[in-house]
Amino acid sequence: MANDYLERILRARVYDVASETPLERAERLSKRYKAAIWLKREDMQSVFSFKLRGAYNKIYNLSAEARERGVIAASAGNHAQGVALAGKRLGVAALIVMPTTTPPIKVQTVRSLGARIALHGDSYDDAYEHALELAREKELTFVHPFDDPDVIAGQGTIAMEVLRQHEDPIDAIYVPVGGGGLIAGMAAYIKRVRPEIRVISVEPEDTPTLHRALESGRRVTLKQIGLFADGVAVKQIGKETFKLARKYVDDTVLVSTDEICAAIKDIYDDTRSVAEPAGALAVAGIKKHAQEHSLEEQNLVAVLSGANINFDRLRHVAERAELGEQREALFAVEIPERPGSFLAFCKVLGKRNITEFNYRYADPSRAHVFCGVELSGGNEEKESLKQKLEQKGFPVVDLTDNETAKLHIRYMVGGHAPQVHNEQLFRFVFPERPGALLNFLSGLSRGWNISLFHYRNHGSAYGRVLVGIQLEHGELGEFRAYLKELGYRYHEETDNPAYRLFAGAG
Repeated sequence: MANDYLERILRARVYDVASETPLERAERLSKRYKAAIWLKREDMQSVFSFKLRGAYNKIYNLSAEARERGVIAASAGNHAQGVALAGKRLGVAALIVMPTTTPPIKVQTVRSLGARIALHGDSYDDAYEHALELAREKELTFVHPFDDPDVIAGQGTIAMEVLRQHEDPIDAIYVPVGGGGLIAGMAAYIKRVRPEIRVISVEPEDTPTLHRALESGRRVTLKQIGLFADGVAVKQIGKETFKLARKYVDDTVLVSTDEICAAIKDIYDDTRSVAEPAGALAVAGIKKHAQEHSLEEQNLVAVLSGANINFDRLRHVAERAELGEQREALFAVEIPERPGSFLAFCKVLGKRNITEFNYRYADPSRAHVFCGVELSGGNEEKESLKQKLEQKGFPVVDLTDNETAKLHIRYMVGGHAPQVHNEQLFRFVFPERPGALLNFLSGLSRGWNISLFHYRNHGSAYGRVLVGIQLEHGELGEFRAYLKELGYRYHEETDNPAYRLFAGAG
């Protein structure tokens, strides 16, 4: 199998549209981790992603008859651009099915490359199924984003470039994984030419597509997937890509949203470029491994796979980067309601920089402070500060890893509502499109009273909402049945300590 893919990669036709991107040393990261860390800059392609390699190689290798009929693909981003550009260069008509939630800028970009657009469904899966139907009806060739030998071979040319650009020893190459096309192609080439190099996959913790498959020994369909790193938001690893990954991938790393945001900042510090979340996965993986294992003096390569990020998502990235770097702690602190206690609390914090400070009167005996504190010593400093506060008589709840606190509570005002009874709290994720919020609210109007509501636009294809619903005894089961019917992802947060301390009802 490796020999077959070696030949496919060596013969792959990609440079009609793709550039041989540079392999650059990340000086700041290298110095911090006492290793040589290199970035393969696929974000510098004309469409700011590696995806045009596989798409072009696939379409180039079609028969004349297939080219004449045209191609179709399903994508909300980078693959769509790759197929559109390849079709334009080769004179092949391209139809791209995109979810209705796709940001307008991405639709316009694909259209500007000459492709026709069909908007369908709320998710990639909806668009994918519709694209397959159209492919059968119109006799179009479906260009799969990852599970196709020609696509895999096209992506594998990145490994060919890395090994040519860095002839000295390489200890490990870290590769972002969604459907697996990139890591399958790269690993097949690397293990044939330089088998001593470790190939390591990096995935978001909430979308462990390959990790779960390797753990189970078979392809697994995830029930839910993360939405932040949308470039790798795939429920199941490809059939062909899993065959290759299972044979050639040495290890997997899972990283959190906060760690991805921190990696985006690190890449910016080293290159002054802004990676998309999926594009920063490999750097996040190196950092995670460096914290868990000694990587000093090693040569490590991270594939920076893309830079197609919506500008308005940068706010969210900046907010979460400090948490991902363990440079900020979020605390809920209880202080006595008596003269001098607030000053005493501030003295314990000392000269540390305060990133967030929300105070709310609780009752005549106590108050609660939602506090963000800048750290220089990571988790150890956080635990030390928490201990000092508690020793001084200030009970502390650590909210640093509390999603509801980070997404909603820190931005909310108003405090407790003692007159509100039987409130149940739910956190929702729903497809973001014009009218989505109105539709969501309309669906809740079944006689249930909304007692709390917080929505904040994060610049992504999905909206995040925190809702308090007053439910009488016996109504909770009916409401949960309704949520199942609604079909949106949700988490019940009624017992969340951040809610209890700062916004809880009576």
